[in-house]
Parts: sequence; structure tokens; C-alpha cells
Amino acid sequence: MAESHSNRGSKPAKQQVVSVVESRPPGQRRATIGDFLFGRRLASIEEGEQKIGPLAGVPVLGLDALSSAAYGPEAALTFLLPLGALGLSYVVPISAILIFVLLIVYVSYRRTIAAYPGGGGSYTVAKDNLGQPAALLAGAALALDYILNVAVGISAGIGALVSAIPSLVLLFSRINRHYRSVARQVADDQPLALADARPPIAIVPIQGWSKLTSRALRFALELAPEVHALHILTQDSTISDLTAVWEEVAAGPARAAGMEPPQLVLRRSTYRQFFGPLVDYVEQLRDGHPNRDIVVIVPDLVVRRWYHALLHNNRGRILRGLLRLRGGPRVVVVNTPFYLED
Repeated sequence: MAESHSNRGSKPAKQQVVSVVESRPPGQRRATIGDFLFGRRLASIEEGEQKIGPLAGVPVLGLDALSSAAYGPEAALTFLLPLGALGLSYVVPISAILIFVLLIVYVSYRRTIAAYPGGGGSYTVAKDNLGQPAALLAGAALALDYILNVAVGISAGIGALVSAIPSLVLLFSRINRHYRSVARQVADDQPLALADARPPIAIVPIQGWSKLTSRALRFALELAPEVHALHILTQDSTISDLTAVWEEVAAGPARAAGMEPPQLVLRRSTYRQFFGPLVDYVEQLRDGHPNRDIVVIVPDLVVRRWYHALLHNNRGRILRGLLRLRGGPRVVVVNTPFYLED
């Protein structure tokens, strides 16, 4: 009795809200065409097995600096050879300048490795030491360097590539400004606001009774206390059979499980449109319930073979796009996938 009294008086244990799920061990995923073309994907825990020493690292990583400077002597010879012996006299000074540049790169690499043992590219080093404009310029120069490596020997395009540096800097600046704008908009230092939280209203677009419909309705009933099964009536629709059996296949089982039965909503489309009447109904519910979110649950057929997707319509994808454009922040789109067997 003392033990029972102690248990009743003790505080209930807090429910665990964080769980850790182990990922699939490496080597157990199914091989794809990309694995044969580019090699198997490496898991994070396999990183240590892929490290190479100095003897292999210098030839592998040194190719970057070598290829970046390779087109220098070739371009110099292209301009100097037409001058004959007079032009060849400039080969040694120009080669010395190139070697001096490579020495600067060598010293820079050594100092960068010492300062950034975890890895630091041109953009990161320039941003930390010289600021954002210098970092954008370094990134643009690096991108141009990669392009020039591919365009070696194509002298006609070199002028256009060099002139593209201001455009690249401007492009990188706008991309960076977009990322900073996104970071400002999504940042939040306030706690979770639940003062006016209310359960959502779920809408399930259906075309008939199937395993996709059953799967989506079950998820909707688990998610929301009010579920609308919406069917768009067209001239060639055969929903009358579903209307007759709705109590048997949906409403009755939900009521027996102690849930509010899903409401079957029939909406007639005068011009055989599917998306317009559906999105209009979503907007109507959204405007009629300004304090509740509207969750649209879209059944999604998942095929095993990529080419099988060409045999099925893309209504779900189009509907998701329209709802994101017209629904607003209180309309949430959720997919319920149904996986086909081979």
C-alpha cells in the first residue's frame, strides 16, 4: 500500500520527444546507374577510409594548379611564334613570371592549410580576411578559371569569358543577397506560439474508391477532426455508386472507430475542369475559417520503374503547384504515397 501511495503521489515521467533512428548501414542500398558511372555513394562514416597520403595527394590535387597555369605558356607561344627569333627571346622572362606566380600559389596554399586545417576555399578565405566584395570576386575568378580550363585552345571565346567577370560578380552578389534575405525572413527567436492553435480541416480530392483513397482518408482522419472528401463531378463521372456505398466504406468504419465521419462533397464542373473547382473549394474553406489551417491531402501513385511514370497523369503534381500559388500561407499540401509493386 505504501508503494502504491508513493506511485500515486510521484510526478509523471516526461514523455520522450526526441528519438534517434539509425541510418541504413553503407553497402545495403540498391545499386543505380549512377553508381556504375560515377562510383558508389560514400556514407559519412566511410570518410576515414578514403583519405590519401602526401605521395598520392600531391599528384591528385596538384593537377588543379597545373591545369590552371597550363594555358599560359601555350597562349604566350601563340602570340610570340609569329615574331620569330625576336618573339622567342621573351619566352624565358615570361616563363619566369609564370614560375613566380606558381610559387606565390604554393606559399598561399601552405598558409591557407595552416590557417584552415578543416578546409578553406578562395571564397571562405577572402570573406574572412578581406570581406564580402573580395569573396565574390574570388568566387567569380574561380568559376572563370574552371571555364578557361575547358576552353583551352578556343581563342575566340577567351575575350568573351574575360568580359564575363563583372557579370559573374553581379550574379554571385544577387545570389548572396537572396540567401541573406531568406535567412532574415525565416529567422525566429521567439518560442512556439500556441495561444490560438486550432486543429486543421483536411480535404482529400478523390476520383473514386480505391486503395489510394482509403490510404489518404485514413491519414486525414488521424490528422484532423474534420475531413472533406471532395469529388469533382464532370459529364463522364461515375460517382453515383460511391455515393450509395459511402456509409459502408467510409462513414461507418470511421464512426465505429470513434472518429467523426468524413463528409463526401460533390462539386459539379460545368466546363469539365478539374483543378479550377477544386482550388476554388479550398479557397472557400480557407476564407470561411480564418483561424484554421487547411490541409489538402493528395494521394500519390509511386511507380517502381521511372518510365512507368510516363504512363500516368501528373494531376497530383499540377494540383500541388496550383495550391502553393493560390492557397496562401494557411493552406498546407501533404502527399500520401501508394507504392506499386513490380
